[in-house]
Amino acid sequence: MTTRTISVDVLARVEGEGAFRVTLRDGAVRSAELSIFEPPRFFEALLRGRHWSEAHDITARICGICPVAYQMSTVHAVERAFGVRVEGPLRALRRLIYCGEWIESHALHIHLLHAPDFLGFDDAVSMAREHGEAFRRGLSLKKAGNRIVALLGGREIHPINVRVGGFHRAPRRRELATLVPELEQARDDALACLRWVAGFDVPDRERDYLFVALRHPGEYPFNEGRIASSRGLDIDPAAFPERFRERQVERSTALHSRTAEGEAYLVGPMARYALNAPRLRPLAREAAAEAGLGPVCRNPYRSVVVRAVEMLHALDEALQIIADYEEPDRPAVEIAPRAGVGAAATEAPRGLLHHRYEIGEDGLIRAAAIVPPTSQNQASIEEDLLHLVDADPDRPDEDLRRLCEQTIRNYDPCISCAAHFLRLEIDRGDRP
Repeated sequence: MTTRTISVDVLARVEGEGAFRVTLRDGAVRSAELSIFEPPRFFEALLRGRHWSEAHDITARICGICPVAYQMSTVHAVERAFGVRVEGPLRALRRLIYCGEWIESHALHIHLLHAPDFLGFDDAVSMAREHGEAFRRGLSLKKAGNRIVALLGGREIHPINVRVGGFHRAPRRRELATLVPELEQARDDALACLRWVAGFDVPDRERDYLFVALRHPGEYPFNEGRIASSRGLDIDPAAFPERFRERQVERSTALHSRTAEGEAYLVGPMARYALNAPRLRPLAREAAAEAGLGPVCRNPYRSVVVRAVEMLHALDEALQIIADYEEPDRPAVEIAPRAGVGAAATEAPRGLLHHRYEIGEDGLIRAAAIVPPTSQNQASIEEDLLHLVDADPDRPDEDLRRLCEQTIRNYDPCISCAAHFLRLEIDRGDRP
């Protein structure tokens, strides 16, 4: 019997640290395992016993690239526990700060982390020597997104102006107006970026994913909506634990999320696009068609194109929000705390993020549950890698290593290194 083992020892910053191992027997894949071995961070335990008003500032520290998603999921969940809704200009400002996070996150991933894979470079620095204009454009786009987050959130990373019920301080119209020239240029840059990535040479691979994302009747989802799937699921975020189950996997300190029936599913840009493409702003919708995207994209290597579409959408919506903005009478709605349970889901750049909190009469959090996008995608990543190797098990070692890296980067798993964050070893049973 011929045994071949592909072992990836270090997978950096996929919600922590991880590894990948695939085993083949006589040319057929027998197992594929994605292992997360970072020590648990215990954020859910840290929240227990803390006052509800502290939770969103704690959860913002979970991620330095998408703190808004964690904050917004927390405040929405706490507001649902209290029976509070935020509407009007304050709701628009929440969408605006979410636009900023999507812009900076997608710009970082596309230009610095993923593009080198398609252009044949080891890292973004090497790529920049021959694609300096694209590299500078990526940095400029990221800066534009950061500017939105800083103005609304008080600073670029781990914002401090967000609160349950709204904001500590609402911006003046003239303050938002200062963003317009930069965002108009960024919108042009995002369109150029989309046309650039649409021309990448991508592997011709498709899978019939089970897509899961928020869906809203009137808008492309950021921080509100029902949880939907490509197979007809339509539930309130409170029902998430009934339809999706986290499982302990012996090889991993991170839980793996699957459907209640045990299926892998995909969250993130491709899922959002598949379930919400008609709700994109006209500019983004037309640009997506020009880039060759149909109503659904099933090729994971074209997720970079979908991210560029979403970035263009976020910039166009940000400019519309600023144009329509009317200063609110108060920066936050009144809160009447009470004991209760609240659950909410928002769309982090990398996909669906679910939070659930149980709050006691004393205002302290009794229990907390947080399900991040990457843990939901881990099973899907494993299946992608399994299909990749199984399709051509005799591919040379270097090609397999490169394609395994690129396949994982399709998911934008947290803040991965720009390139070569995998060390791959090939153990072929038929060789010394």
